[in-house]
Amino acid sequence: MLINFTQNRNFKLFKTLSEVAENNNQSIYIVGGYVRDLLMKRKAPTDIDFVTEGNGMDLAKAVAKEINPKLKVSVFKNYGTAMFKHEGLDLEFVGARKESYAENSRKPSVEIGTLEDDQKRRDFTINALAISLNKDSFGELIDPFNGISDIQNKIIRTPLEPSQTYSDDPLRMMRAIRFASTLNFKIEEHSLRAIQKEAERIKIVSMERIMVEFNKIMLSEKPSTGLKLLEETGLLPLIIPELTALRGIEEVEGQTHKDNFWHTLEVVDNISENTENLWLRWAALLHDIGKAPTKKFVEGTGWTFHGHEFLGSKMVKSLFYRLKLPMGSDMKYVQKMVKLSSRPIALIDDGTSDSALRRLLFDSGDDLEDLFTLCKADITTKNTSKQQKFKKNFEYVAQKIKEVEEKDQVRNFQPPISGEEIMTLFNLKPGREIGILKEKVKEAILEGEIENDKDQARNFVIKEAEILGLTPG
Repeated sequence: MLINFTQNRNFKLFKTLSEVAENNNQSIYIVGGYVRDLLMKRKAPTDIDFVTEGNGMDLAKAVAKEINPKLKVSVFKNYGTAMFKHEGLDLEFVGARKESYAENSRKPSVEIGTLEDDQKRRDFTINALAISLNKDSFGELIDPFNGISDIQNKIIRTPLEPSQTYSDDPLRMMRAIRFASTLNFKIEEHSLRAIQKEAERIKIVSMERIMVEFNKIMLSEKPSTGLKLLEETGLLPLIIPELTALRGIEEVEGQTHKDNFWHTLEVVDNISENTENLWLRWAALLHDIGKAPTKKFVEGTGWTFHGHEFLGSKMVKSLFYRLKLPMGSDMKYVQKMVKLSSRPIALIDDGTSDSALRRLLFDSGDDLEDLFTLCKADITTKNTSKQQKFKKNFEYVAQKIKEVEEKDQVRNFQPPISGEEIMTLFNLKPGREIGILKEKVKEAILEGEIENDKDQARNFVIKEAEILGLTPG
């Protein structure tokens, strides 16, 4: 099969590479994801990998010199690779190689090999495709493992025996599931069984590498595809046991509760239809993790999960730390979303006070819309009339909150009287009294005792200060 590159935006670049390789007496091939995506007519990736049966570092330097002598080439001698950037592309060159693995490491022993050897070491048949840029076979597709057929049939398959492939480099198990999720492919049966067999090997992979793949699953169009495969293969309980702890339905005295694991996957899919925000999707994934440790059967009441949002938000921190996820603002955002995830539901009532609405506004700040997106995604009932009723109720609460916000301005609340002003007013030095008075002002505004107004706040502080034995200086 011949690939016609004449209409490809990189045609001129590929011809230059072909000429340089010819002059260097080296072979050159495009390999990996660029070939796969080209054949699938997907948006072309900006990184292109090239293999040569020779020294990849020498070829990279020669190509860069031909394109622009000022181009900076990054060389990685340990890996035998070199790369440089050109017109928004990341071009990487490597010498064809054979690989062998030690049992307790995913770092291979490498020796010089042929293109065929290099294709054999690839993770999946759809990534083992190569296109020749050599002068006498320019554009020829080299497909030793029927990768084209697997693309057409939407199948993830390893070029060699799957158990050995996954045992050698266990990260490939995550990659198989990631490709199944992002490309909407199926993992071939033998390969799927091999992942189940080798699942424990994932423990030798760094959590950072695992999370790169996991987050790509989370950002796929329908994350549950990958999450179900992670659960089915036994990888998920090794990575996030807090999630698989939600599986199952218990029955006591004829009363059951829903399976919170499968419910969670529905919520993640629902929210993914409305946002590409990775951390909001994580909030959906973790919004019920506090339910397993708080689950309790109460006589006369049934199953309860009292305080699961509060406990779940506390669990987020240790979970992010263990998973090597960002511990700064992203983690705090997920914590906030999990903690507040049930609050709007409690406000769906004609008798809801403005105070409760003000507190939700105060606690959610700029993330209120994201919180409502999460709450709507949490509606997983299959009853259409119930679904419409819940969504209508949320719109009602959103309107009430908008009215309160316009009136009281408590979103991203800033006290109408500052700590410095209080110190000046009572001739005080910094101390606990200042914090007490500022907190009292905040509570008074949230409870509706005073308006969010400077004069009212000042008068309120003077009155409250008397209780503390303070008088204006």
